[in-house]
Amino acid sequence: MNGWQTLLYKETLRFWKVAFQTIAGPVLTAMLYLLIFGHALEDHVKVYNQISYTAFLVPGLAMMSLLQNAFANSSSSLIMSKVMGNLVFLLLTPLNYLHWFIAYVGASVVRGVIVGAGVFAVSAFFTSISFVAPLWIVLFALMGAALMGTLGLIAGLWAEKFDQLAAFQNFVVMPMTFLSGVFYSIHSLPPFWQGVSHFNPFFYMIDGFRYGFFGVSDVSPWLSLSVVGGTLLVVSLIGLQLLRSGYKLRS
Repeated sequence: MNGWQTLLYKETLRFWKVAFQTIAGPVLTAMLYLLIFGHALEDHVKVYNQISYTAFLVPGLAMMSLLQNAFANSSSSLIMSKVMGNLVFLLLTPLNYLHWFIAYVGASVVRGVIVGAGVFAVSAFFTSISFVAPLWIVLFALMGAALMGTLGLIAGLWAEKFDQLAAFQNFVVMPMTFLSGVFYSIHSLPPFWQGVSHFNPFFYMIDGFRYGFFGVSDVSPWLSLSVVGGTLLVVSLIGLQLLRSGYKLRS
């Protein structure tokens, strides 16, 4: 293996060695959401015609888990390396900023996709899920995981201690995730909050992903693809520039 492949393998092995915590834990959390919300609201909430509320929940919960774990993988790896002081060993290698980006984001995509697939595998015991447009599912899953892995990379570079990273996750990632339509259709919101939701890129990731299962969505999947693709491009350029400049890596 060459340099970036070795780093990618190392980052993947890092979360796989503690899979009970990094994989099984998030899947269990998603299943608790599914059991509680599905049981409580199944007979009271109708989102799309001929689609049960539990079935509606599954893609949202899978994508939410995928996004959160992709973010957690790259951000936690960088902040731990900073705090423990072993980041210097990577800086001594001939790896360039592009190699770092591919390895950290690539490992985040792997973890996110595994967690999302795990949520689907377990949810099959609770409800049946259709796959109307599988290509859209794969596309939004990969783009969403890459976007959040890159955002986690940026957060990990910016943060100097765990408290700062926790604040970023609690005040940015979590609210945008929960306000993205995971548990509801934005058409059930008042007009003002519907408008606000359209400024949330997380909404487009989940809505486009859900379209791949049911063939219906709150907005056009092509609009979602454009927003997610544009956001991924901007975030990637920022992450690459920070790595290239050595932002908070050599201080």
